[in-house]
Amino acid sequence: MEDKLIIESLSPMERSVLPKLSGDFLSIEDVSENADLDKTTALRAVGFLKNKELVEVESAEKKVVILGILGVNYLKKELPERVLLNKLSEKKSILIGEIRNVCGLNENEAKIALGTLKKKALIGIDGGKLVLNAKSSEVSSKMVEELFLEKLPMEVGEVKDLDALAFENLKKRKDIVEVEEQKSMSVKLTGLGVKISKMNLDDNLLEALTPKILKQNAWKGKKFRRYDLSSPVPRIYGGKRHFTNQAKDHAKSIWLEMGFKEMSGNLVETGFWVFDALFTAQDHPVREMQDTFYLKDMKGELPAKDIVSGVKKAHEGGIDGSKGWQYKWEEEKAKKVLLRTHTTNLSARKLKEIADTKEFPAKYFSIGKCFRNETVDWSHGFEFNQTEGIVVDENANFRQLIGYLTQFFNKMGFDKLRIRPAYFAYTEPSLEMDYFHPVHKKWVELGAAGMFRPEVTIPMFGKHVPVLAWGPGFDRIMTQFFEINDLRELYKNDISKLRETKVWR
Repeated sequence: MEDKLIIESLSPMERSVLPKLSGDFLSIEDVSENADLDKTTALRAVGFLKNKELVEVESAEKKVVILGILGVNYLKKELPERVLLNKLSEKKSILIGEIRNVCGLNENEAKIALGTLKKKALIGIDGGKLVLNAKSSEVSSKMVEELFLEKLPMEVGEVKDLDALAFENLKKRKDIVEVEEQKSMSVKLTGLGVKISKMNLDDNLLEALTPKILKQNAWKGKKFRRYDLSSPVPRIYGGKRHFTNQAKDHAKSIWLEMGFKEMSGNLVETGFWVFDALFTAQDHPVREMQDTFYLKDMKGELPAKDIVSGVKKAHEGGIDGSKGWQYKWEEEKAKKVLLRTHTTNLSARKLKEIADTKEFPAKYFSIGKCFRNETVDWSHGFEFNQTEGIVVDENANFRQLIGYLTQFFNKMGFDKLRIRPAYFAYTEPSLEMDYFHPVHKKWVELGAAGMFRPEVTIPMFGKHVPVLAWGPGFDRIMTQFFEINDLRELYKNDISKLRETKVWR
């Protein structure tokens, strides 16, 4: 590009930065200050100048030890061990149980202060009391940890000797020190840049055509700045639905295309509809606190007496030849209120509704949240989505169930599935579906399905009606398409990741 054309394409921020540069490298912070521009604008100007081959840029990364949140606080005030040491120097002895009250420390700080000072042999314990072992000079002298905090920030490579000891001690404690990766940039003029910077850069060029300029004919006799279409510009991200909602919408469209109607219900439900109506024994481990979130001191209402009586009979034995669970069923346990552990409670309620309206055959689905007291890891969460479905048809069979599920999962992008026999309290026969995780190299469960047992259907219909039922975990289904290998990433709401996540098609 000719020198004149280059000058005519320079933006105002480039014109501000270029004269402040030289043939020697200058940090981007100095460039920003010299050009009287904020750092972001200076970086953008340097980027444009680099694209025109007017500057050369060097980048470097370094690891720096900085103060954490607690480190900032302790630097302003005092480390917990310093607080305890000073108090002990003043009072000579402190009861161990009184450390928190005397020193104004929380439980964790008190434990750390006690352990640190004991390790340094500055204190001792005598008859349940802390006593001072340190000399007055040791009390007045700053500890290596205190001195280290005062020196921060510091490059990791510079941390040596006593500073290294202090660093090792402090990084074991939460939020006092952190290691941060910092990027630095320096810039200098190229040969062409030196040449252009010495030329007249004060051309009176128009940046844009505005209504005011048009109205006043101020554009006449003026030149517009040339736009360099090859220069990189900030990427613009359009608005879009959260990718989890995109996946839900797609799944809903599949069920609707297959002739299903959508059902919905409350997140908070009674144990009757979540467990009892689904033939889950009242002493089953899944109903314990370790698996279920109960709402404290709350009781719900039970449905009509005929339904309750039928469910009770199913549990205690004597319905359609079933032996039930052989125990005394209690209404009070069924009234407990909880966060639903699955969406199958919607199916139970819908069966009663279908029985009342005589809607045969009937097909319903739902996609909704469930809650379980799970240990969170890459494949489990305490809050997750489930897609529920039922087909109520006196001619329904197990082969149709496999057909419905296979068709749904194929449309969701799963072409290779493993179907295996399983056991569940309220379905017989039952199955589980798995897919092979390409990253973790193991079979991962997608969900469970089966045909409702007579103990579930008879209390609702007065007779056994075949019902196909399923409830796969929907979050695991989503991760396959979005190439997410950890369920915890679904709801982190990292704006950078959300921008880059592909749209469901």
